[in-house]
Amino acid sequence: MFTGIVLDVGRIEAREARGGDLRLTIGFTRLAAGRIAVGDSICVQGCCLTATAVSGTGFAADVSRETLALTTLGELAVGAAVNLEPALRAGDPLGGHLLSGHVDGVGEIRSRGGDARSLRLEIAAPAALARYLAPKGSIAVDGVSLTINAVDGASFGVNIIPHTQAATTLGNAAAGTRVNLEVDQVARYLARLLAVPG
Repeated sequence: MFTGIVLDVGRIEAREARGGDLRLTIGFTRLAAGRIAVGDSICVQGCCLTATAVSGTGFAADVSRETLALTTLGELAVGAAVNLEPALRAGDPLGGHLLSGHVDGVGEIRSRGGDARSLRLEIAAPAALARYLAPKGSIAVDGVSLTINAVDGASFGVNIIPHTQAATTLGNAAAGTRVNLEVDQVARYLARLLAVPG
């Protein structure tokens, strides 16, 4: 489980094709090296990955074909910035909302603009996710826990405050950027419960 509170912005240091899958090597600067061990789950750009090797300032993770097909991870080039969050541990603060790191769909930033000191992003989500979007509800965009401010069909608006602009990749996200989306778990389970006759 994760909270959507990004603890570091890492960089893709290497990408290696492996039998149809992909191995990414990711460097970090602010994560405590002792916080990550082989086998640990780490949220990378909103996707739960397993550390397969760890060094003092980085880790490697294998990305399956399924994940490559359903997320933006396969589009990341060497040098690309990525949001990083280690898995939640007992006693850690829950500052955002609960996330699984299982991406529900890939959206696209349609526009970005100023809104006082915030950055306003308008994001188009896949049509199948529209039912999970609600004003003042939660959503994760590239692993960042955000509050939805407005909804128009399958599009929604979020504000990125100055701290989040500086501490995540969203401060540099441009119109046309594809982003990983994870809808609120409560909304997902409620929709399922309402759809199943009981």
